[in-house]
Amino acid sequence: MTSDSPRDPGHAPATGRSRRVATWLAAAYGVAVVLVGFWGSPVDAVAGPTLDRVITIAHRHGAPDWFGYGTIESLSNVVFFVPLGLLVLLLAGARWWWAGAGAGLAVSVGIETGQALFLPARTASLADVLANGLGAVLGSLLGVLVLSWAAPRRRR
Repeated sequence: MTSDSPRDPGHAPATGRSRRVATWLAAAYGVAVVLVGFWGSPVDAVAGPTLDRVITIAHRHGAPDWFGYGTIESLSNVVFFVPLGLLVLLLAGARWWWAGAGAGLAVSVGIETGQALFLPARTASLADVLANGLGAVLGSLLGVLVLSWAAPRRRR
């Protein structure tokens, strides 16, 4: 693929429209991240008993032993940070894919540090930073795909 190819991710810039939409979504997402990250108690505390029942039922129906609360929590962290990587890409363009990943790591380190210092009911974790970072990387890659897919359509 040449650098002039319409499928080249480097030629998939963010548009004014993608930036406007991403700005509003980023503001809403930022509020959600702050609320979830700095809630005084674990955000899944209310759902814990229901989640335990679902896991028990899943195990009775053949779910593997590794499928449990820790797996669900880790996957939730990954999924929760996918939008961050995607939004950074929609704001900055595909050439800045690494900024989405970096933003995810920076925000996650900030949250985990805040939890460790100020929220005794919360548990700060390097595993959460890694899961959140993975989510942001996946979001960045998704952003590259979205912008690469949209670029040729915008040229028509």
